[in-house]
Amino acid sequence: MARVNQTSLVSEFILMGLSSRPEDQKPLFILFLTMYLVTIIGNLFIILAIRSDPQLQTPMYFFLSFLSFTDICFTTTIIPRMLVNFLSEKTISYAGCLTQMYFIYALGNTDSCLLAVMAFDRYVAICDPFHYVTTMNHRCCVLLVAFSCSLPHFHSLLHTLLLNRLIFCDSNVIHHFLCDLSPLMKLSCSPTFVNEIVIMSECSVVLVTPFLCITFSYVRILVAVLKIPSAAGKRKAFSTCGSHLTVVTLFYGSIFYIYLQPLSTYTARDHIATLVYTVLTSMLNPFIYSLRNKDLKQGLRKLMGRRKP
Repeated sequence: MARVNQTSLVSEFILMGLSSRPEDQKPLFILFLTMYLVTIIGNLFIILAIRSDPQLQTPMYFFLSFLSFTDICFTTTIIPRMLVNFLSEKTISYAGCLTQMYFIYALGNTDSCLLAVMAFDRYVAICDPFHYVTTMNHRCCVLLVAFSCSLPHFHSLLHTLLLNRLIFCDSNVIHHFLCDLSPLMKLSCSPTFVNEIVIMSECSVVLVTPFLCITFSYVRILVAVLKIPSAAGKRKAFSTCGSHLTVVTLFYGSIFYIYLQPLSTYTARDHIATLVYTVLTSMLNPFIYSLRNKDLKQGLRKLMGRRKP
């Protein structure tokens, strides 16, 4: 009973961040502020270009605009808190920590679902082009986005509630730059067996299912493309998928590295992998999709042309 009463004193956590050396804080602040501004501006340009160009009013760009919006929200959940910690006290309230974790998982899994939806869109476009317009109609696109944005919130709520039942009594120092499940569970004085079982089962399903959908879609796309007789036709088909495959590799590679491992093996070295899927992927998305997509580059040029005096 005394241990339970002691938890009332844990009203905040200390986020140790990427470095504890004082001389590193200002350079890190400048670096991540720059990355945040690039992420916001880049994804905002993608959204505006898609919304303003009639030629980009297709399902693929409809999904891309929502992916860009989610990336803006995702990084806003993480980087502003990091910027505050670089220049001031590294504390975050208990409620604030759980709130950040909730949105990290909700928005991160929304990204995952949207990437699966985009892979399905490419599968229909390449493998069943004659029924593409009827299959990927506006109602279907809206339902897919609604599902991708709503299901992750139930997943995130489950883990937040399970974490909230744990007892924290020995330490409130989180050796991370954000509130994540694994480092928080390491601080718990109560058993985390249920949490670990749920992570390795439900969390694995939530992560692996979209990835399997993407894999299935691209296997079918590969088979269909190999049947195209002309080399130019093959290049055109692969060019519509290259950007998406690059983002999928960055996103899922880092996520699987972090979350499909036992809690006991989690170390500070996993910070780099966390940075890849939380910050780096969101920042690079606008460049990856625009540099390899002629229609989107043309839409961006039109947008910039309208803004010139």
